[in-house]
Amino acid sequence: MASADIKGFFRQKKGGVSKKPASSSRKKSGKSSIGTICLPEAAETPALMAHGKFDRQDDYGDGDEKLTQFDMDMKYGPCVGLSRLERWERACSMGLNPPPEIGNLLRSLSVSNPKLECLWEGRV
Repeated sequence: MASADIKGFFRQKKGGVSKKPASSSRKKSGKSSIGTICLPEAAETPALMAHGKFDRQDDYGDGDEKLTQFDMDMKYGPCVGLSRLERWERACSMGLNPPPEIGNLLRSLSVSNPKLECLWEGRV
């Protein structure tokens, strides 16, 4: 009994819908638009991709990869609020044995080099 009242109350009213077929002013091609893939223009692709991978060699080298891995490895303690060199020295003093090549790399950088900062600096 109550369900009949609810169905009547919430009935959808379809107003303004025409039941005419679509106009034939557009010619239909034999191809369907379903399943088409939108690819970036050819001019954009070479700048971003090289041999199927992102081309980051100008800004991102082997040393940067090691520094990023050092930042992501939590066994050397938190990295937010410390420079990479401070974190490496802190891990040494606590006996956590951080990789010596990271320490050599960090010591070779100048004081104003942004690579001394943690991966998360300015992001969190």
